[in-house]
Amino acid sequence: MQVEQIEIGTCVPGHMARQWLPHVLELGFECVALNFHMSLHDVRLPELAKEVMPVIRNAGARVASVGFYCNPVEDDEARRTLESVIDAAPLFDAPMVSTFAGAFEGQPVEKAVPRFGEVFRGLGKRAADRGLKIAIENCPMGGSWQRATCNIAFNPRAWEMMFEEVPDKNVGLEWEPGHQSIQLIDPVAQLREWAPTGRILHMHGKDCTVDRTAVARYGVFGAVDFALQRTPGFGETDWRDIFTILHQAGYASDVCVEGYHDPVYRGEWEMTAQKHALEYLRWCRGGDFIPNPWKD
Repeated sequence: MQVEQIEIGTCVPGHMARQWLPHVLELGFECVALNFHMSLHDVRLPELAKEVMPVIRNAGARVASVGFYCNPVEDDEARRTLESVIDAAPLFDAPMVSTFAGAFEGQPVEKAVPRFGEVFRGLGKRAADRGLKIAIENCPMGGSWQRATCNIAFNPRAWEMMFEEVPDKNVGLEWEPGHQSIQLIDPVAQLREWAPTGRILHMHGKDCTVDRTAVARYGVFGAVDFALQRTPGFGETDWRDIFTILHQAGYASDVCVEGYHDPVYRGEWEMTAQKHALEYLRWCRGGDFIPNPWKD
């Protein structure tokens, strides 16, 4: 089995990229995901690429993905913006675009599946024509199976229906364990099942700690926050297992830390947490690759 290094990166808000990139790259991150949430914030992507790509290349890093997280199922303007992001991604030398699957807000997941197929068969072809992949984040965005918000792609039952609609392998998941833990799903067992399918195209580095005492006392319908989102290294997932499963499945992409969610290490402690996550994830992957001084 040929194992390739999995890079460790971090997510950077696209509209803040000019200010943030020099600082996060100085920490030692090997790649970055440039992300926009629901809006491009008047950012012109060709101009942004001209400004930030020299900074990224000079640091010996790369752009892992360009993200535009929106509801392309229900919002035609958002879908057109997503198309423009796909068109612009090669300017960043990015191999993929990240997004949400979309939904019919307030309606059951399965209601949106046929429309998802229509939209993402077109988006997938547009991406493939440009040599790109589309990675769909597995975040519930506060929705449930009966009342989705803007993303149906939070549960494996939905993934089965989605990929039956869109069989092309350049459309897959941007997966993280925390979004599964909050549903009381065992993320390691799930990854062991799904990684060999080739549908895990990108990874977010974010974790979770489930307060099972709170679940036993108050349940899971929102009376208390029982699942705290954590920066890797502070959550309950053993990322050594994550990297082992990814390597065994031939995953050769990256893990990008998604910060600004940890309830403890936040604010002035954000960069401390991100540096800790970088060092922890590097350790979990086995450190840096060192070639053997001899040949087999």
